[in-house]
Formats: sequence, C-alpha cells, structure tokens
Amino acid sequence: MQTAQQEFLRAVRLLPPCLRSEVLELPERLTDGAEEIRLRAGRAPALVIAGGETEILPTRRITAAELQLVLEIATRASAHTYADSIRLGFVTAEGGCRVGLCGTVITDENRITSIRRLSSLCIRIPREKRGCADGIFARLTDGGFRSTLIVSPPGAGKTTLLRELVRLLSDDGMRISLVDERSEAAGTFEGQPCFDVGARTDVLTGAPKGEGIFLLLRSMAPQLIAFDEITSPSDIEAAETAANCGVTLLATAHGAGVIDLSERALYRKLLDKRIFERAVVIENKDGKRKYSVEELK
Repeated sequence: MQTAQQEFLRAVRLLPPCLRSEVLELPERLTDGAEEIRLRAGRAPALVIAGGETEILPTRRITAAELQLVLEIATRASAHTYADSIRLGFVTAEGGCRVGLCGTVITDENRITSIRRLSSLCIRIPREKRGCADGIFARLTDGGFRSTLIVSPPGAGKTTLLRELVRLLSDDGMRISLVDERSEAAGTFEGQPCFDVGARTDVLTGAPKGEGIFLLLRSMAPQLIAFDEITSPSDIEAAETAANCGVTLLATAHGAGVIDLSERALYRKLLDKRIFERAVVIENKDGKRKYSVEELK
C-alpha cells in the first residue's frame, strides 16, 4: 500500500518538468489530502481538497503548451494509440491516474471524434484507502454479501470504496471479476494492477461496462461482478442479465442519495428492477466522508 504522498507523486509525474518541481515544493499537509490537480490555460493551478478547490502557485499561469505536454506525458507521446479514450474526454496514465480533457472538439456527423487545443485538464489522484470500509463491512456481509450500489456525488470517493470492498471480499474468498473500463479502479499497467484488488479478482481493462459484463459471464464464471459508474441503459441491461444468472453485483452511481436516484429516469428504472438489494450512500461532511447503508425495497 502506498502512502498519500506517494499517491500524490504518481500524479505529479504527469506534469511538465518546470511545473512539477514547483508543485513538489508544496507542503505535505496540503498535498496529502489532494484529490485532483486542476490546470486551466491562463489560470493558476489548483488542488481539489475535500470537494473544494484551493489555488496553488498564485503567480503562476498555465500555458496551452503545458496542457499539451501533460497529454504527451500521460500517453507516452503516443496520443494516437489513445484516440478512442481521448474521444471520450479522458486518458488513464500509468498507476490509474485519470486525466480529464477539455478543449475544442472535432466532430463528424455530430459525433465527437477527438479533442484538440486543450483549455483545461483535471488529473484525478487515485487513493488506496485501506480501512475506509471497516465501519460498514460487517453489515454488508452479515448473512452473505448481497448486490450493493454505492451512491455519491462526483468526486466523493465511490471508486475508492468500490476498490476496497472488492479487495476485502476477494481476500475473504469470493471470486470477483472487475470491469475496469477506464483503468482507474485497479490501475492496471502492462497486465498487472497497481492497486491491491484482492487475491481472487480478475480484472478486465478498457472494455465498455455492458460488453465487459457479458464477456466475463461467458469467460470467468464470477461469483461477483464489480464495475464503476452506471451511466446508460446498456449498463442496466447487462447488470440485469448478470443478476438473472445468479451473479452478485457491486457497482457505483452518481447521486446525492437513493431518493435523488429515484427522481431520475435512468436510475428509477434501475431501482424498479430491484437488481440491487442495498445501497451505500457516501456523504461529505466537514471534509470527512460518512458511509451509511440503506436497504433498497
């Protein structure tokens, strides 16, 4: 397990050398809690800490050339091999650091084909927080683990909790398949996860969630399938198929809570199908995350 500073350094390595050296001078009390590095052309760099942005290096101004250099570093100067990912607005670098992209889109028949002339970047710092599930794990496994949905607003720690639950359940004896579409949950590099996702976890990297679930049902005979961010009807269809095959599910969804999910058409359909039996809701209160377990009726 890496320390918070080592995790931060993994993201800092994606910065251009001059900016990297400046950021490395920041105090650890500031960087240890950082969740994202935000870079915007013509603006000072910022860190996202506990959901809020803190400007750093206030006299520094990020240039468009520096944004492009971050992309080159993240893709190892081979952006064309990441074309499909760039079209979706992100690339995932070594170690699971996801770089969100914003700029000028190139379209073909109303379909985004690429992003150029970058105007801002968001470098997500993946955190491996062992122990974050300790307060809820006993309840989730009492009588056997049942299909569970992790719910929180963006950036509140869904992927971190998903990763930790996968590790605990896997080491506890469950055979798990993890659909890691963006290589963020496991941080797989050259076939090996950079994060500990458990001894009995098989990781499928880069596949769209719906297709990945069907592939794993055919190939790996999982007891549990885990995946991040239900965002489309095809994700729900695949999850329903897996559930009908007797497979337990662990997934995440964006929302302020179960009531918030029920008020949106996509998630209302998900809840109506009763694919998931429980929800873990993450709230950020005074800079600290609170986890609560709800039964889904």
